[in-house]
Amino acid sequence: MNHTRLGKYFLALIILTIVGISALTACESEKPADLPVTNGGTYTSAPPAAGGDPYISIIARGFQNHFWQTVYAGAQAAAEEYGVEIFFAGPENEADVDVQVNMLNTELAKNPDAIVLAALDTDAIPYQLQEAYNRGIPVIGFDSGVPEAPTRQVLANASTDNIAAAALGADGMFKAIEDRIAAATIATPVTIAILSQDLTSELITDRTKGFAEQMHALANGINNSVAITGSFAAINTGPSIAAVNINVVTGATPATADMANAASGILATPGLIGIFCSTENASNGLLAAINAGSTVSADVAIVGFGAGTVQKAAIAAGIFTGAVAQNPFQIGFQAVSLAVRAVRGEHISDVDTGAVWWDATNMNDPDIAPLLYS
Repeated sequence: MNHTRLGKYFLALIILTIVGISALTACESEKPADLPVTNGGTYTSAPPAAGGDPYISIIARGFQNHFWQTVYAGAQAAAEEYGVEIFFAGPENEADVDVQVNMLNTELAKNPDAIVLAALDTDAIPYQLQEAYNRGIPVIGFDSGVPEAPTRQVLANASTDNIAAAALGADGMFKAIEDRIAAATIATPVTIAILSQDLTSELITDRTKGFAEQMHALANGINNSVAITGSFAAINTGPSIAAVNINVVTGATPATADMANAASGILATPGLIGIFCSTENASNGLLAAINAGSTVSADVAIVGFGAGTVQKAAIAAGIFTGAVAQNPFQIGFQAVSLAVRAVRGEHISDVDTGAVWWDATNMNDPDIAPLLYS
């Protein structure tokens, strides 16, 4: 069996999802119409009046998918609880570094009480980080944070432990392919592919590393010929010719079309038994490749990272084995909480906002369903 027959359904679903996301995409000066402002959680381009509520600028990696909209909802809830005013925005595409830098410049000009930031490229904002530090504006990282920021310029992070979270994905996939890993030989090798959105973001590289190294450890326990190969050279290990190959493939850009091109190559790999998608964009790219005519055997275990309408439908339909869900609401909520405490002069430290494995058997459970944004 293959999943091509489901192509029209998923193509329509992806198109509807992308159209909906595009309609919601926020820019610096406008508020999405269907994200209501709550008390204290305003979406504004003007600084607060003197003596008003603390003003916190929040600059995300994007605002183009449901993940970021749920992060925004968490930030709004914290703003209401703490009685602060927030600005939340992100570029349309996670490759738009210059757009994000301009957003940060605009917010710095307002002299906010704190900045919450998920940087697309730390190397692009050394002046801005130093300027915030010089002015005594606390900077809090969230989600991917601000990797390799200078000492003391980012006080704490609210984020998922992506290495540990991706390891949950390896655990979930391993249960589905354990027998084929054990039976693999040099003459009849198998491949477990990782579709990685990029190799520049610490968030993505941590997920890639976490999955690859956990799967390597699990597979090595039942087969003594296991290698990690592919585009993430820093983690490559094992024999040059192996029975079990954990292969990292990276899209040219995070765009769905580029991720789909990379996925098409993966789907043509002989001996393919598993695919791990490091982001929602990677999952959408894989499904787009299937919709475009690439075939995938029903016994290939596909594991995603995140949630969203498309992944939920893929898991419910049996296309995906399962996925790892972050807690985007808590990422937004805890980031604002850290910022408020920093403004008050309190000591703060990193907060792990958690992750869980979910699949068709538990996706409607009361402790899982709220994490699956759609």
